[in-house]
Amino acid sequence: MQKLYYQPEGYWFGDCMPFYHNGKFYLFHQRDTRKPGPFGEPFGWALACTTDFVTFEDYGEVLHRGSDEDQDQFIFAGSIFEADGVFYAMYTGYNRDYPKVGKASQVLMLATSADLINWKKSDEKLVIPQEGYDQNDWRDPYVFWNDNSKEYIMILGARKLDGKKIRTGCTVYFTSTDLKKWDFKGDFWAPNLYSMHEMPDIFKMGDYWYLLTTEYSDKSKTVYRMSKSLSGPWTAPIDDAFDGRAYYAARSFSDGNKRYLFGWVPTKENEEDLGKEQWGGTLVVHEVYQRRDGSLGVKIPDGVYNVFGKKEMLIEQQTKLSSTDSCVETLMTKDIGDLFKFETNIKFSEGTRSFGIRLFEDEATGDAYEYIFNVGENRISFDRTPNLPWYRYANKGLERPIRFEANKDYNIQLIVDDTIATVYIDGVALNARMYSKSGTALSMYVVDGDLEITEAFIEKGLKV
Repeated sequence: MQKLYYQPEGYWFGDCMPFYHNGKFYLFHQRDTRKPGPFGEPFGWALACTTDFVTFEDYGEVLHRGSDEDQDQFIFAGSIFEADGVFYAMYTGYNRDYPKVGKASQVLMLATSADLINWKKSDEKLVIPQEGYDQNDWRDPYVFWNDNSKEYIMILGARKLDGKKIRTGCTVYFTSTDLKKWDFKGDFWAPNLYSMHEMPDIFKMGDYWYLLTTEYSDKSKTVYRMSKSLSGPWTAPIDDAFDGRAYYAARSFSDGNKRYLFGWVPTKENEEDLGKEQWGGTLVVHEVYQRRDGSLGVKIPDGVYNVFGKKEMLIEQQTKLSSTDSCVETLMTKDIGDLFKFETNIKFSEGTRSFGIRLFEDEATGDAYEYIFNVGENRISFDRTPNLPWYRYANKGLERPIRFEANKDYNIQLIVDDTIATVYIDGVALNARMYSKSGTALSMYVVDGDLEITEAFIEKGLKV
């Protein structure tokens, strides 16, 4: 079980609806019981509060689901916002049995609260699926105030009905001046790329607006677009994501100074490396920052970065690994434990093919998990090594693009919390699950080139 990343005991963390108020984050989220599997038992919204993403105050379920006969048999995702001193939860009421009797399974609904803890649901079905859109794919509303037009805008994920076509996912929008009457405005972003848009999110940082969505028909992850106008056109940076396949349904929120991204790392079926990713898992938070070109990068939140134990230096002086048509490896530490942060500063020479970090390595056999930094392909990936018998790890989607430059100084940070590994380099993150650890060592290596390691240290456990 994780000791750092948040997962309520006895549950699996689902989609998160973050909100910030009076110095702390309110993380409304779904909790799956896995009885008998994901989406087995209906759920509402639970709440956990935090100021540092390390310690959490658990309130349990605060926005309760309806009965099996009600529209909100399940409370699917939505958003929290404040207007005129009242807190609103715009959510998706989902009843899995309604399609059998010809009713829309997903309808937008509303609840209000004075304290973010106690909620009163409206009986009104506020926004039903519009004509021409799938009534069973109409969910995850996000509401924000547009100061320029002096109105509320609500975006949500939808799917157009267009014969047998599959890639008809889109983000649609409504406007309102009173939060009661919502005027449908049509498509906000309809790229014909994905089968469905989930967990849409929008915010402004600097000169740019950023539009987020999570898709499950291409790379199955959270992606974003950027524009200097709320009306577009929306453009994609070279790297249009924040993480890989093992980070899903991410929503963001700001504390007024920094913006954070809240997504979950899925578990795998039967807790096996070859298992398929499941819905729900463990919360991992990234801090989001803006690069000079307007694209977005992520890093470890300060509260998480500073919580680890005493620093143990792993090298006394600069270490250089050199190889020609071979792999050269150096052992960094023999015992890493199950909860640690590893950090190193490196640079590589022109023409270097790849380098990497091997973790939970068996020193005798070399069996390990590894993060591979493939310089020639400008790519980071996660896998098992050696992959014998082929293949030992289902890693589709566990890769990220990155622009590598020779002779540039890079800082690499790696957090491991039980079965979860999270690496950060140059604003790029990649999460992964590990269920079959062979050893306890951590090493670094280079293939066909030179790797200079100028600093390396590990911090085990958490501060008492």
